[in-house]
Amino acid sequence: MRGGQKGRIYTVTLNPSLDYTVSVDNFRLGYTNRTTSALLTVGGKGINVSTVLKNLGMESTALGFVAGFTGQEAVRQLTERGIESGLTTLEEGLTRINVKLRSVEGTEINGQGPDIPEEKFAQLMGRLAALTAGDILFLSGSIPASLPEDTYMHIMERLASGVMTVVDASGELLTKVLPLRPFLIKPNHHELGEIFGVTLKDRASVIPYARKLQEMGARNVLVSLAGEGAALLAEDGSVYEAPAPEGTLVNGVGAGDSMAAGFMAGWLEREDYEYAFHLGVAAGSATAFSEELATGEEIAALLRKIAR
Repeated sequence: MRGGQKGRIYTVTLNPSLDYTVSVDNFRLGYTNRTTSALLTVGGKGINVSTVLKNLGMESTALGFVAGFTGQEAVRQLTERGIESGLTTLEEGLTRINVKLRSVEGTEINGQGPDIPEEKFAQLMGRLAALTAGDILFLSGSIPASLPEDTYMHIMERLASGVMTVVDASGELLTKVLPLRPFLIKPNHHELGEIFGVTLKDRASVIPYARKLQEMGARNVLVSLAGEGAALLAEDGSVYEAPAPEGTLVNGVGAGDSMAAGFMAGWLEREDYEYAFHLGVAAGSATAFSEELATGEEIAALLRKIAR
C-alpha cells in the first residue's frame, strides 16, 4: 500500500485512553467475576487511525494530550508501534482507562479523561496552524468535558488552505464542521440517524441522509453500518455500496477508525474513489474479524475478496 503519501498525515486524539479489554465467561451482575483473557492497549480513535495507517505502510504523527502514569504507558506503546508521538503531556490528571467487556457484546465503561488547560490547548492549535497545503488531518472521537462542542470547528478554522480534513465524530462536533467542507466525514448509521432523528437500518436508507450532509458541506460521506456493510457518497456524484464481507465478528472496537484509515490510504495511493472505498471496507472488516487492529496482511487478503 506504500507510495501514495504526499503531504504529512496527522491524527488528533484529544481524549486518548488505555483500553482494558477483558473476557469473562458467564458474566453475572452483583458477583465477583474473573477474567479469562485481558489486554491493555493504547486507544482512542485518532491513535487507532495512526496504527492502521502504519500497518498499511503510511506514516503519521499522533497529536493530542496525555497525563500521569497511564499517559506514559500510552506514549510507550505508541512508540513501540513505530508511530511518531506528538502528544502533549499535562501536569495534572490521568489519561483515562476504558474497560471493554468483550464477552458481553457492546458493554463498555469509558473514563472521562483529564481537563485540558487553555495554554496547553493553545500549543496544539499553534502546531495545527503550521500545517500546509497537502497535509492530511484526522479529527477523531470524543473530546474532554473541559472543551466546547465546537472544538473541531475552531481547529478547522485555523488551518491553512489546502489541508485535507477527515472528521469522525458525532452530534454537534460533526455538524458544526460541515460548512468548512471537510474532505471526508465517517459517521456510522446510528450517528447519522441521530443527527436527523430517524432510525437507519440498511444501506439504502442511509443514502438520502448522507446526501443531506453533503448538501451541508461535506465533500465525501462514508457511512459504516457494522454487519450491513458501508456506503459512500463521493464528491464526484458517485455512490458506492458494499455488504460486509463474510467473516466472524471478534471485536468491533476500532472497526470504524480502520475504515476511515483504509479509505484515506486508498485515496492517497490512487485518488480513485472505488478503490479507496473497497480498501476502507476491507480495513474496517479486517479489524472486526481480529483480536486487535488489523494488520496490513489481513486487510490485503480481504481486499482481494472484495475486489472480486
